[in-house]
Amino acid sequence: MSNESGQSSGASGPLLILSGPSGVGKTSVLKKLMETGGLPLRQSVSATTRPPRSGEINGKDYHFLSAEEFASELLADGFLEHAEVYGQFYGTLRREVESWRSKGFGVVLAIDVQGADQVRGKTKVDSSVFLTAPEEFLRQRLKSRGTDLPEVIERRLANARSEIQRSNDYNHVLINMELEKVVFELAGLWRPFFDRE
Repeated sequence: MSNESGQSSGASGPLLILSGPSGVGKTSVLKKLMETGGLPLRQSVSATTRPPRSGEINGKDYHFLSAEEFASELLADGFLEHAEVYGQFYGTLRREVESWRSKGFGVVLAIDVQGADQVRGKTKVDSSVFLTAPEEFLRQRLKSRGTDLPEVIERRLANARSEIQRSNDYNHVLINMELEKVVFELAGLWRPFFDRE
């Protein structure tokens, strides 16, 4: 990348996407990667119109926006991607992503396949990775959470099947059966984007 900013750190950091079905372990993989991968990464904090849950912190867990604020950002093309989920809106704020990238950090968007489509339509993505696992493994992970009714789990698995069919839209597909192994693989895929000078 060329250095257009004039900063000594050189080019802006890469834009990275991590997708995968519910229960595949995206959150755990990203957390471990950011703790141990040795890469200057930041995970984008999503904006949402849903109210904060107990213990959630504005700006850390989510950017909590009113419906009016969200609509205003939408009109100003302030989101790289957005979606409505069960009557609430969620989105990735363009300004937050660009702020981190301008400081040389890589920004990871942990988003679904529809969100990834929107981002690709608006900006260049340096690397996209689809995380997957066998269906029985996903079923066990969802059951072990203890938060969903059996019919909700089956609905999530049906969604997973359709998402997995889109895995070829990504640069790489990784199978998450063992956390340490998949984190090592992911770090290996993304490290070259930080080694360029």
